[in-house]
Amino acid sequence: MPLHPQSQFIINFIDSLGDKPFEEDTPQNARDIRNARTTPSALPIFETKDIDAGGVPARLYKPNNNTNLPLLVYYHGGGWVLGNVDSHDGVCRALAMQSECAVLSVEYRLAPEFPFPVPLTDSVTATRWAYDNAVSIGCDATRIAVGGDSAGGNFAAIIANMQVIPCVYQLLIYPVTDCRLGHPSHQENKDGPFLTHAGMKWFVEHYLSGNQGTATDPRVSPLLDTDEVLAAAPPAFVITAEFDPLRDEGEAYAKRLSSLGVAVSHVRWSSQFHGFVSLADFLDDGKAALAASAAALRSAFTPVLQ
Repeated sequence: MPLHPQSQFIINFIDSLGDKPFEEDTPQNARDIRNARTTPSALPIFETKDIDAGGVPARLYKPNNNTNLPLLVYYHGGGWVLGNVDSHDGVCRALAMQSECAVLSVEYRLAPEFPFPVPLTDSVTATRWAYDNAVSIGCDATRIAVGGDSAGGNFAAIIANMQVIPCVYQLLIYPVTDCRLGHPSHQENKDGPFLTHAGMKWFVEHYLSGNQGTATDPRVSPLLDTDEVLAAAPPAFVITAEFDPLRDEGEAYAKRLSSLGVAVSHVRWSSQFHGFVSLADFLDDGKAALAASAAALRSAFTPVLQ
């Protein structure tokens, strides 16, 4: 199928801006450009609060004043190099309000200034803090899920596999699961749109620039973890996009979890590209993917109460 007309319009607009490809840019310049274009979300939310999650900055979103809310710990995308709580403010607001759960968005440090394992360690620290301090933030420690998009989906999968906390669910939005970058979709969609194979290689190289890990480390590529580890993973909802270099590795992860007895729901959004969920203000499919994610979270949290 061709790219969705709404998405083609967005891609044409992005191309018209004339930004350098990621692989030809510096991390700081790429950040500066994208940060300058970030605008506050207009989506209503009951409460937001910037907090210290065990030494890691984070933003807490609450849909109401209940004091025993389920919680989604969310890790933003951006290839471990870009992004922050502001870039994913709209996504987290939508998930909180539609899921009726609290969302803790984690502001982990970024590569290459802080390469692997620092961003992952920050995310682990914030997740443990959320579990240990659930009551103080009005949440239920028995109903915590992890989630994220792209590099954030990578963290969500790894943290679920590490069993950092008793986690009831994982929401993986076009996750990075295999940093060897060798799946067929990396060549099929090597020119994007938006995320290219060369761009993804740039992100991985910055993330691993500290020489503390490799692409074959399961803490980098969760698809490569053992059957024993993956079989113990919590249920998952996996979203992939047709025109995404990461499509096949996300789908391979969903299939592997399922083959090991993990309850997995997977949806491939045809005619869409990497990043479409973050553009829900402009794309009907982005809105639909957020709604599906929220429904999956609500369902995952409900049985724990029974």
